[in-house]
Amino acid sequence: MAILDIKLPNTILKALRLPQNNPRSQQIKVLKKLLRKARFTEFGQQYHFDDILLSKHPGKRFQELVPTFNYNKIYKDWWHKTIEGKPDVCWPGKIKFYALSSGTSESASKYIPITNDLLRGNKIVMVKQLLSLRTYEDIPFSSISKGWLTLGGSTDLQKGPGYYAGDLSGITVKKAPFWFQPFYKPGKKIAKQKDWNKKLEEIVEKAPEWDIGFLIGVPAWIQMCMEMVIAKYKLNNIHEMWPNLAFFVHGGVSFDPYKKGFEKLLGKPITYIETYLASEGFIAYQERQYAKGMRLVTGEHIFMEFVPFDEKNFDADGEMVNDPEALMIHEVEEGRDYALLISTSAGTWRYLIGDTVRFTDKEKCEIVITGRTKHFLSLVGEHLSVDNMNHAIQLASEELNVCVPEFTVAGVPYGNFFAHHWYVACDDKVDSVKLGKLIDDKLKDLNDDYAVERKSALKEVILTVLSEKQFMEFMQSKGKVGGQHKFPRVLKGQMLEDWQAFLQKEQAKSPTV
Repeated sequence: MAILDIKLPNTILKALRLPQNNPRSQQIKVLKKLLRKARFTEFGQQYHFDDILLSKHPGKRFQELVPTFNYNKIYKDWWHKTIEGKPDVCWPGKIKFYALSSGTSESASKYIPITNDLLRGNKIVMVKQLLSLRTYEDIPFSSISKGWLTLGGSTDLQKGPGYYAGDLSGITVKKAPFWFQPFYKPGKKIAKQKDWNKKLEEIVEKAPEWDIGFLIGVPAWIQMCMEMVIAKYKLNNIHEMWPNLAFFVHGGVSFDPYKKGFEKLLGKPITYIETYLASEGFIAYQERQYAKGMRLVTGEHIFMEFVPFDEKNFDADGEMVNDPEALMIHEVEEGRDYALLISTSAGTWRYLIGDTVRFTDKEKCEIVITGRTKHFLSLVGEHLSVDNMNHAIQLASEELNVCVPEFTVAGVPYGNFFAHHWYVACDDKVDSVKLGKLIDDKLKDLNDDYAVERKSALKEVILTVLSEKQFMEFMQSKGKVGGQHKFPRVLKGQMLEDWQAFLQKEQAKSPTV
């Protein structure tokens, strides 16, 4: 099979043959490896990594001696030194690459350190995910040796004083191993293009020259690319251009809202593969074909802790308390939401990544992403999660037979009480009042707290139907196009103000908006 024809470096092959122990021992082994590597850094000296390594219970000792960090705190205390060119701060050596990340709400870019150790760990996980396809049923393995069209950030990175910065996808492609180059599309020249619209246009022009087996990227941007190819060449579906297209690798957001519209562009079924590749590292991937969740990467380059996402550990704004309850992998429970703390081979220590996860199968270490610590609505105690929202949108759109590829929700004043204002993208004909009521009813069934508050302080649900194009144009106006950029599911603060101002301008141009 083609999957076995890929020739890998001996270092990666050796790593792939590591014995599979239980997740707890794997994680302790990873923690010790990270501590040994960083023991002589400033961070390692201040927080007594040698002491932790000598402990009988290094996991617990690590939690006792090392504080938790969010981005602002670790940047202020530590990472700013690495950007100034100082070596051996949180990880040995100088940091030469930074992934620029703003999540889905914050306006200022975050500089996430990227090291060769982290990239190597990511590559090993990518290969493991590829090899896991051997267990899938009825898939065309010949497609694996075809082109892999990756819609990511530009490989033309920003140059700083002694470092380069850009999207993790751009850094990854720029430093991709030699064996991947024959597969990679759109190729080095187009990959360097910084203008997202020009990049898409160039991809569409080159599309007939490629034999694509894989599509890789955020659903909204991949869908846009396919629509442009179909329109340009007057096709009935994308398989008329790429008959060997068999896989879509996606991540970052729930695929459920996109699936209905996505599949309208296909000529035959394809296999969907979910990944959890954040700027901070490759955290999980779908290992089994029909699994509900993704398997956590427990034995490579990331040590994970899990903070129960509740009122004890987080305030009303989603800020984590100073000394939260942090569990290790053997202490978690299925069906409970946790905020994820990670320590990685790039000098990220007990770092709040901002995502919430839920274990669907503890034995197999399989999780789903349920939202963001700051992307939830609880104006009056309704505790509405992104997972609830995704599920309600999916159920409502299926019942009305419409496609809702994008949506966002804001909490707004309503007299002396409150309301939820939904903005949904739907290019199908739909009654906004009926859709709003249906979403409201589904949420009452899914969330008891929501159902209670709808009878008291949460007085109304307002829904505005917009076009998908308007959502995309807003993202473009914020400079958040392509790569790993996703539309925020909950709008608060400055982003909400910017969104409302954008819609006012749109309404001025077209009174029907």
